[in-house]
Amino acid sequence: MHDIEPWWGWRDEYTAENDPKSPFYGREYNEFLFTNKIYNYYIHPQWDFFGSETLYAKILYSDYIRHYALIEFVGEWNDCIGNDIMFLKRDVVDHLIKKRINKFVLLCDNVLNYHGDDDCYYEEWYDDVKDDGGWICVINSYDHVLKEMEKYRLYYYMSMGQQYNEMTWRAQKPDFIVQAIEELMHQKQKSIL
Repeated sequence: MHDIEPWWGWRDEYTAENDPKSPFYGREYNEFLFTNKIYNYYIHPQWDFFGSETLYAKILYSDYIRHYALIEFVGEWNDCIGNDIMFLKRDVVDHLIKKRINKFVLLCDNVLNYHGDDDCYYEEWYDDVKDDGGWICVINSYDHVLKEMEKYRLYYYMSMGQQYNEMTWRAQKPDFIVQAIEELMHQKQKSIL
């Protein structure tokens, strides 16, 4: 796991550690010293600890004018034992919402497992952003992770599913990713009507 690093393709345009509005502002990284672990496996030092012992994140891009953030994850999302959603909501998401971010792209290519529990934090997150036209979208989750999230009915609060799992987001600029997500959401709404 130590060689899985956060996507670096937009670092010339944005870094969370240099963004005064980011919850990770001022963080310093040692590229040669691996200290963070998920279970017994060291992870790349660029991942940010936010309170979870099994899930780490990286804000890859935030746009405060267009009100969106793209956050990449690595590890095991465990709400059952570690209450990871509480840490994510309180220590990262709430901070971004205060800075007027209301669209969240959750890049889950490296989330290896999901263990659900209560959905209250997801509901709170959705309620915090929906009135301003905001949303939460899960991109590129493994099928077994998606099934587990669906088992806990997280689709009430987050857009997720196969249509979002086929996005080649690394080849795109952040604006185009958000636009593509919104087009998929619009198509889904039209099909429901």
